[in-house]
Amino acid sequence: MALGEFELIDKYFTRPVRRAALGVGDDCALLVPAPGMQLAVSTDLLIEGRHFLSTVLPDRLGHKALAVNLSDLAACGARPLGFTLGLSLPQPDEAWLEGFARGLFALAERHGCELVGGDTTRGPLAISITVFGEVPAGQALLRSGARPGDDVYVSGTLGDARLALEMFRGAVSLPGEDFDRVRRAMELPEPRVALGQALRGIATAAVDVSDGFAGDLGHVLRRSGVGATLEAESLPRSAVLARQPPEWQRRCTLTGGDDYELVFTAPAARRDEVEAAAREAGVPVTRVGRIDVEPGLRVLGPEGRLLAADLHTFDHFKTP
Repeated sequence: MALGEFELIDKYFTRPVRRAALGVGDDCALLVPAPGMQLAVSTDLLIEGRHFLSTVLPDRLGHKALAVNLSDLAACGARPLGFTLGLSLPQPDEAWLEGFARGLFALAERHGCELVGGDTTRGPLAISITVFGEVPAGQALLRSGARPGDDVYVSGTLGDARLALEMFRGAVSLPGEDFDRVRRAMELPEPRVALGQALRGIATAAVDVSDGFAGDLGHVLRRSGVGATLEAESLPRSAVLARQPPEWQRRCTLTGGDDYELVFTAPAARRDEVEAAAREAGVPVTRVGRIDVEPGLRVLGPEGRLLAADLHTFDHFKTP
């Protein structure tokens, strides 16, 4: 007997909720934020061939589909509450559904984020998730708070996901162990939820790196009405990327997407607090530049020389 829409939902995506007032099964879910909290809401749409390759394992795809949304909550400093799932499938493949649900719920449970509703339909493979979080009123991290003199930081390392993509494209060649590492970075990003919450009251602005470090930092600069100077050699990179030619290193760290690290700014006087927040969250952070009065983004190379770097990052309607 073929698996129908409602049987699919019941078998793979219906679980009892513990924090939501009402979850899957009614026309609307009911979420109750704690007193004094504001809801933080974000939506991402993932399309096969545009956001992920057809070769990705279903459990990794389930993880990433939620991770990119949790990363938005992290950039806001919010604590996850729940999410909805919109799923378009060419056909209900039960082996695929089992793997996808396993990866999705493994990450959801780690962050206490419950599936509370959604929709399924037949069509090209596409995944849309809307995530809900809570943040104390007036304490959300925004893109508009950076001020001249602030330090610019980034969490983790940059560029491995882009290097993996270029490996798939045939532009670079990597030995098997190195390829496995960068492929994991591309397919299993780790949302920095704990770091975002630890930075509340310390960071002046934040954004997550989805389309490329330079472009995403540019959103902060434009919203804040400031500029920035970066030190290209300070951008954190893995040992795998560090073995690539300097041009590839700069391309991947500055403009590579899919890192889902946090870029944030904080006053220079609060460096000790930033380091303490990073230790609390268990995530390394690196100071990579400063915020300037002069608009625009300047990238310095070795010996402080200004680099004429290509800073164009991913754009859904401009990038092939």
